[in-house]
Amino acid sequence: MTERDKLKPGKAEAKLFWNGRSQAVRLPKEFRFAGDSVHIRRVEGGVLLESKPRIAWTEESIQAWFAELDALRGDYPFPEPGPQPPAEERDPIL
Repeated sequence: MTERDKLKPGKAEAKLFWNGRSQAVRLPKEFRFAGDSVHIRRVEGGVLLESKPRIAWTEESIQAWFAELDALRGDYPFPEPGPQPPAEERDPIL
C-alpha cells in the first residue's frame, strides 16, 4: 500500500471487544494510529476517532508558549488574592 492509498477514504469492519470494564475496537492495519491515544467525539450517526497532533517541543516552541502565557497576564481572569484568615487549628491525624 502506498502513502497515497493510506490517505484515501475507505470503509472497513472492525471488531469490538471488552478489556476489563471498557469496550475497545480492534482497528484494521490500514486504520491504525500513531501514538498511544486519540481524540474521540460523538458525531451524527456514530463516534469519530481523530489522531492527536504530535508537538515537537523545542527550546523555541517552549519560549513561544511562555510568551503567549505572559501576554495573557494583563487579562488575568481571577482577582489577586487578598488577605487570608489564619489557618484553623486541628488535631493531627494519627
